[in-house]
Order: sequence, then structure tokens, then C-alpha cells
Amino acid sequence: MRVLLTGAAGFIGRHLHRALATRGDDVVAIDLRPSRQGQWMRGDALDFFREDRSTVDLAIHCAAIVGGRASIDGSPLGVATNLALDSWYMRWLVRNRIPRAVYFSSSAAYPVALQQPGPIHPLTETDIDHAAPSRPDATYGLAKLTGEQLAQYAAADGVRMTVLRPFSGYGADQDPAYPFPAFIGRARARQAPFEVWGDGGSTRDWIHIDDIVAATLTATDEGITGPVNLGTGHATTFEELARLVTTAVGYQPRIRYISTAPQGVYHRVSDPTQMRAFHQPTVPLEEGIRRALAT
Repeated sequence: MRVLLTGAAGFIGRHLHRALATRGDDVVAIDLRPSRQGQWMRGDALDFFREDRSTVDLAIHCAAIVGGRASIDGSPLGVATNLALDSWYMRWLVRNRIPRAVYFSSSAAYPVALQQPGPIHPLTETDIDHAAPSRPDATYGLAKLTGEQLAQYAAADGVRMTVLRPFSGYGADQDPAYPFPAFIGRARARQAPFEVWGDGGSTRDWIHIDDIVAATLTATDEGITGPVNLGTGHATTFEELARLVTTAVGYQPRIRYISTAPQGVYHRVSDPTQMRAFHQPTVPLEEGIRRALAT
């Protein structure tokens, strides 16, 4: 297939690019800016969507401005640029009559009211009601919620859409602005005391990048429309993550909780039932930690 992949220099995009090329697809890779190696066809995905008149068999849209919790909370207007990026992507799909497309939404699109302290509410796809949406997580979640609605319009115009909601994706080569690589870096440095943002009790659903890529390609190949969660359903506190990475390195430091640091919602855990109908996660968190420490 001829595939357009946006966000090809990003975390998910890099791994998808490798997987698509390995299976023999002809990949047109673009990002939000030129890469240092000059390997992308265009530097600005937004300009590409406005101007391009070509066609592909499949488009996968990973490009987004995010940059971790500090960016989400600290640069809301910058993150809101995703609204324009996603709307032009949908217009490009319809204008160029692209037959098949993937839109990466996010678990940030879920209502923050369902992610508060107390009992964990496993987030299921029907917790988002597009007819009467509740407040998502910051402008990033708002952009993704809007993108999902735009995907419905693109589907009504003939594009076969797949909408995916990844939870806390992680891997060895992720930007250190994200929690998992930050914890790996602190453990490698044998930081003591070990810093954890918040009170340590908030939870996330960690899904390895290999499982995100495999689930994405399977969903696309099987014509699954979604929206569908990409997660494991396992809740891990940040304190537990700290203990896992420090134990893997071989030390047990005291944990220092940073209550003033950005921490986002308290609980964010998926109900992965729909995903498990076509993909079973293969990389447990302990294995993902071992892989990251081995690189």
C-alpha cells in the first residue's frame, strides 16, 4: 500500500514508520517540522494538508503538539494548534478522496470527572458522549475530542475511519519529558531521594509502544472503526512505577513527593475489552522496563 504517515518523527510515528516499511508499504512520511536528516517529504503537515492534491491508500495521522504534562498544562494555546491540524487533516481526506484513514485520539479526551481520586473508574469507549460531551483534559483533550467529532463527518463523506484512544504509551526511545523515560533516567542515575510528581497514588495504564503499533496495524487491516481504547486495563501508581524501575536497577531509595509539580488527572485506566477482541497486549510493564534499561 501507499501510506501517508504524519508525525513520523514522533514517538508513535517512528515506530509505525519502521513497521510499515518492514512489511513493504510505500510510506510518505511527514511531520510538523523538517527533520535534522531532511528525510521527510514536507516539513509542515499543516501546509501539506492545505496544498496537497495527491492520493494514498491509507493515511495515519499521528502528528500533534503535546510534549508531556508540563507542556499540556503550561502551553495551552500551543497545544490548541492541534485543532487546526486535525481539521485540515479531515478536509484533506475528504477533498482527496482518501479511502482509509486512522485518527489518533487520546485518553485525554475522556471526562476529567471520571478520573478523580477515589475508586478507579475503568474508562470505556461509551464514556464519551459526542452528543453531550463532558469536559476533557485541558486543551489537548479538547482538541482530541473535537478531532473525533470531525472524524465522524469525514466518515459520512466516504472515508473509512479508524479512531484510536491510546492510554499511557511508553518505550525505550520516548522523549524524557514523559514520565516513563524520566523515571528510567532517575533510576539510572540512582537518584536518592527519588522524585515523584504528586502524592504517588495516582494511576496510569501503561501500554508498550510495540503493542500500540501492533494494535494499530491490526485494527486498520481488519477495518475496525472504533473508537477503541489502546491500553492494558492494569492500574499502576506512580509510586509503584518508581519501585519497579529502582528495583530493576538494584537500589531502594526513599521517595520524595513533589506536590507542586503538574500531575494531571488522578486515575486514568482503560477498559480494554474492545481492543482485546483483535489484539492481546504482549509486553508487560516489567519487561518494558527491562528493555528500556538495556538500551
